[in-house]
Amino acid sequence: MTQLPERDIRRIARFAAQADAARWLHPVQQALIHRRNWLRMLAPRALGGAELALPAVVRLEEAIAKVDGSMGWTVTLCAGAGWFAGFLPPDLAREILATPRVCLAGSGAPTGYAEREGEGWRIDGSWDYASGAPMATHFTFNAILREHGQPLLDDAGQPRVMAFVVPRELVTTLPTWRSIGLRATASHAYRIEGRWIGAAHGFEIDPERAREQGPLYRFPFLAFAFVTLAANVAGMAAHFVELAFDAVWRRRDRFGAGGALIEVPAVRAVLDEARDRLEDVRTRFYAELDGAWARVLADGRVDDAQAARLRALSIEWVAAARHAVDTLYPLCGLHAAREDSVINRVWRDFHTGSQHSLLFEFR
Repeated sequence: MTQLPERDIRRIARFAAQADAARWLHPVQQALIHRRNWLRMLAPRALGGAELALPAVVRLEEAIAKVDGSMGWTVTLCAGAGWFAGFLPPDLAREILATPRVCLAGSGAPTGYAEREGEGWRIDGSWDYASGAPMATHFTFNAILREHGQPLLDDAGQPRVMAFVVPRELVTTLPTWRSIGLRATASHAYRIEGRWIGAAHGFEIDPERAREQGPLYRFPFLAFAFVTLAANVAGMAAHFVELAFDAVWRRRDRFGAGGALIEVPAVRAVLDEARDRLEDVRTRFYAELDGAWARVLADGRVDDAQAARLRALSIEWVAAARHAVDTLYPLCGLHAAREDSVINRVWRDFHTGSQHSLLFEFR
């Protein structure tokens, strides 16, 4: 795992409980995000971003999530929206990225409409789950395209959907985030009511339509989404496993010799199996991600088979994370059920983040 500086780890961890209670990142955490320029790390270098290699970004996001799930999730979702700058007209992308303390938040569900009007679009709709909404300077969203009130259709006869980015001045946020976990992400809903935006603010997230030609923007969107979200969930799970080992070590074996519970061979075997399974999938996940990145550096593309393997390994990593957390939680005692304990906060964060629709499938 990419190592965060110890000083950053202490700052993130120190204020995690306060952020959870306040249901929004602590000002010190926000300041660190901007000081490290994490929200521009996936944006084009030529336009004011850092354009870091994707494997390095994913490892960093995992490392942040391992310290504090809410901060890791917010950085991941908002930096991911910053990645969209590679698909925008360069002048608009440069203007957005030059915004002081820039932060893009948004939602992927097409729960609004864009009505063609002159040289732009009239936007109307509501969207859920914009992580980082309180500090967003811009919002992104998907909308169904219409003209004269009728949906515009694609070649398959389905309503066309386009992504948009707008300044926060056009948006009304709605304080709807009441989840048990990832409280400090403040993933509120937002609404846009009949506001007009120029055509340049609409874009398509497709490697073939990227405005920037760096390898980051040749990476398929779904593979990008799977690997970044999975790393967050796995980072939270790794934190839980560490805390579970400590909790079980402190518990006594009340039905045996009275020693530490962790000294019971069957208990230690369960702990080791959960940790080892998580690490095994993690190793294979990063080997595949590093290989895909090498491929896009060499050939400018990730083929369908490699994208499918990344998706499968992301799902497998999340499944291993669920197995670890759900298997070890009963061993941790009532301390893990206390709302004010670190292990409980991590448990809540994990079970909220792992509910993301991309990360769930029937088996």
